[in-house]
Amino acid sequence: MSTRGRALVTQIDTLAVPPGMLAVWGLGQSGFILKGGQTVAYLDPYLTNAVDEAGYAPKGSFPRLFPPPLAPAEATNAQIVFCSHEHVDHTDPQTLAPLSRASPRSLIVCSSWSRDMLLAAGVPSERILVPRLDEARSLAGLTFTAVPAAHYGVESDPERGHRWLGYVIELNGVTLYHAGDTILHEGLVDRLKNKAVDVACLPVNGRDFWREQRGIIGNLDARESAELAATIGADVLIPMHNDMFALNHANPAVLADFLDRHYPRQKYHWLQPGELYLYVRGPAAPPAAGENP
Repeated sequence: MSTRGRALVTQIDTLAVPPGMLAVWGLGQSGFILKGGQTVAYLDPYLTNAVDEAGYAPKGSFPRLFPPPLAPAEATNAQIVFCSHEHVDHTDPQTLAPLSRASPRSLIVCSSWSRDMLLAAGVPSERILVPRLDEARSLAGLTFTAVPAAHYGVESDPERGHRWLGYVIELNGVTLYHAGDTILHEGLVDRLKNKAVDVACLPVNGRDFWREQRGIIGNLDARESAELAATIGADVLIPMHNDMFALNHANPAVLADFLDRHYPRQKYHWLQPGELYLYVRGPAAPPAAGENP
């Protein structure tokens, strides 16, 4: 059952999440809320209708398919917020400015491009952190590492850093990878294989000529995300970036069919907006024959 508004915030604040567990709430698109212990983190929260109002396309082209699970001003419990890149459905100033006021001790982790948008929206510079790639940082009770994404290519500037980011977040004994918007690129699989990912949040909307003609930059498709989750050994795949806009949606049955035929034991879960998914980390796998325990 999904929860909304202040009731959702109350559920997050009161839920006990013991070590070895991670609570994940869906916000839609690529947005999530995480809790482990007493730490609450928001990932790519998009809680307005800003994409349809931004002028990328005629108004009415990109309306939300469902209302936000909570209003930005209701998000009073954020300690750390991650934004993967500057596209408005991932860095939404109309969400993040009031959210940062509602959670006055929160810190926003983002790229330099997102930082510019947030500064223009009035978010104080000391509340924004631009991470270094592959550098583990511990903040607000969790450890995170920014890894490169490729939306379609890996873009980097000597002064500003990487434009497209994903995050590996270690919280409460559980490791979650949030890919942001990405396609596969050289080095990504090796990076993630070394991170012992438990939960992989991966886009599945794909890409094609007709959407690209409308200016929609694509992502991993369902098959690629399934292969990536299985290859890096993720325990659970959480598909994302497929539920918000009718013009950028792929049939969820494609993922189910591919996993059934190729990886029938791969766990996956589609999160509805406001839904709680409670992940419990199982015991570590025993060492293979010939390996030291």
